[in-house]
Amino acid sequence: MFARHSWYFRNALVRANYRNAVESVDYSPVYLERFFRNLLLGEQWDLRNRYLHIQPSEEWRAQPNLTDRTSTGQVPDKLLPSKTQMHNKLHSDNPNIMKLIGIIGEQSLSVKEMMAAIELKHRENFLNLYLSPAIKEGFVKMLYLNAPRHPRQKYLLTAKGIAVYQE
Repeated sequence: MFARHSWYFRNALVRANYRNAVESVDYSPVYLERFFRNLLLGEQWDLRNRYLHIQPSEEWRAQPNLTDRTSTGQVPDKLLPSKTQMHNKLHSDNPNIMKLIGIIGEQSLSVKEMMAAIELKHRENFLNLYLSPAIKEGFVKMLYLNAPRHPRQKYLLTAKGIAVYQE
């Protein structure tokens, strides 16, 4: 999400912190909120820089929410993901990731605990074949995000991982 919309995110941060009393421009965190609503809540706001303009043209004045069928309709229905496509995004083709999701479940586990449950002894193989792909695909996250080498680091399922685990 950040990679695809990094420019929008950067400009939304600017708009959230920019104020110009002479031009009657005030802080506007709404664009940043829409970015995070897409990221965290799965909403589908059309994240394009054209909607961040201070004095936009009439066409760019309203930022459409693509899940709302009454919006401006700039994106045709055929370009929106189908239910099957959305369901497939929840699953991984990698059996190692699916196995790891089943092991972690609703608890938080350390690398040693996960390796013992899978019955692996080589840490590097476990990290390369199981944990790193699961983190990259968004199924697993670290308990201490800002300290990857924290001595009590544990791993738990993300919302995406929990959805797969509960199926």
